[in-house]
Amino acid sequence: MSAAVLALRDVHKHFPIRDAWGRRTAWLRAVDGVTLSVARGEILGVVGESGCGKTTLGKTIVGIHRASSGEIRFEGNEVGALSPSEGRALRRTLQYCYQDPGASLDPHWKIGRALEEPLVIHTTLSAVERRARVREVLAAVGLPETHLDLYPHEISGGQQRRVGLARILMLRPSLVTVLRLFLELRERFDLTYLFISHDLAVVHLVSQRIAVMYLGKVVELGETVSVFAAPRHPYTQSLLAAVPVVGGRRVSDDFWLEGEPPNPGNLPSGCRFRTRCPRAERRCAAEEPELRMLADGRQIACHFA
Repeated sequence: MSAAVLALRDVHKHFPIRDAWGRRTAWLRAVDGVTLSVARGEILGVVGESGCGKTTLGKTIVGIHRASSGEIRFEGNEVGALSPSEGRALRRTLQYCYQDPGASLDPHWKIGRALEEPLVIHTTLSAVERRARVREVLAAVGLPETHLDLYPHEISGGQQRRVGLARILMLRPSLVTVLRLFLELRERFDLTYLFISHDLAVVHLVSQRIAVMYLGKVVELGETVSVFAAPRHPYTQSLLAAVPVVGGRRVSDDFWLEGEPPNPGNLPSGCRFRTRCPRAERRCAAEEPELRMLADGRQIACHFA
């Protein structure tokens, strides 16, 4: 793999929490200091429980949310410093695919119009060229040309997912931020994936590296094979212990994670995982662990890993 196509440095995304009178009372720290990179052609998996910040991270990268602070660089350009016209050009190569494909399709538009829309906005192709591109990509995702005259409710959920994938491929993106995205077209379109999912088994299957998030922070980052074989962070250990395998058995019987994560608008002091960690000690309440590099190249945010 070549140099990083996407690089994040200390990225934050905080949302204001307001009272009944509209006054800000606190900040919800959905993404709270994420630093990572994705090499061209790589599949980097991002996992964690619901509410850990992985979806907000993906939406911040592609500009659906604006980062509160930090730096996001895509193909060498700082995303936050781009002009509106430059931002539109960026979105041609940096695309987001929704987990619920039906929610991203206009129910009043036929499939053909939905697929052609990105080409109308972002390219100077003629009508004939646009229709040819639409037919080419639709065939590439395994759907017949007859689907172009159908509405989203007239096709199955799986077919809607293929339409969603076809739409983002219209602009030949070089990075796709995905929620459970089809992966079979990666080589054909030379794509890079940030694969955001709660399905650890799928992430294990498709990702070269994995980033484990908890309450807005990356707590473990490393080669997928190494992380799954010997997780170092207590949170990762418990998550992976619950991964089902063939026959219904678990990878490990050491699954102890209980309860819900703390309120991201009122985080505990020190290590934000300490309230659910059986190894927590006094230092964990007093000092927040930094993401540090281990000898094997893995990064861990734990005082004792």
